[in-house]
Amino acid sequence: MTPARTARSGVRRRATPWPIAAVALLIALVGAGGYAALNGGATDGSRAPGAASSTVPAVSPPPGARAAPGLLDAAAARAALAALPVKGRAPATGYDRVAKFGEAWLDVDRNGCDTRDDILARDLADVTRRSDCRVLTGTLADPYTGTTIAFTRGQQTSARVQIDHVVALLDAWETGAQSLSQETRVQLANDPLELLAVDGPTNQAKGAGDAATWLPPAVGFRCEYAARQVSVKAKYGLWVKPAEKSALGRILAGC
Repeated sequence: MTPARTARSGVRRRATPWPIAAVALLIALVGAGGYAALNGGATDGSRAPGAASSTVPAVSPPPGARAAPGLLDAAAARAALAALPVKGRAPATGYDRVAKFGEAWLDVDRNGCDTRDDILARDLADVTRRSDCRVLTGTLADPYTGTTIAFTRGQQTSARVQIDHVVALLDAWETGAQSLSQETRVQLANDPLELLAVDGPTNQAKGAGDAATWLPPAVGFRCEYAARQVSVKAKYGLWVKPAEKSALGRILAGC
């Protein structure tokens, strides 16, 4: 979804620390570098020093894309999923996209570009710009459908490529984000780990679905999709619902 751009900016804050047992398990499996990436790794498109591998086995990122820091590999994602709390869905009471997660799209990393243009520049190939920030055209190898989309900025064309929150913000709200600070929720909503440029109609069809109710049509991308969802929920101290955990577990078991 792409509401209007504003000039507000968020303040970064580390997510709620994991339980000691979960931390010990992850350190044993992915090493101290992977743990550091999960807990506040860089969010400016560069890879944090010592971060865990950014590639899920047998999954290729879109051509020209830069993998987001903090993305776990399949083995680490399975371990992280096992460590996540499992609870039911919390009430959606009080959810408001703008009030609780900030308006889209902000310049949280303060690089002078809003988050949408940052992600378009990361995920599209053959990008042209009007300035250092504003992406005018490019080509998206859409990870959700496996199709190629020619992007041209404009009132009638921009919506063909949308920026998806891999963990839908409503789902995040219902699985623990209510207890996060406003600053941390704004960081979550603008975190490159959480964001992908994708086919617009497919993004609309996903809505606020979790892995139990919606998966990318492109089966070959589901390993990375599941790993991204687990990575985001682990980084921000969110939980998974029982059916969601089962769905993610089935996907990651085959990666």
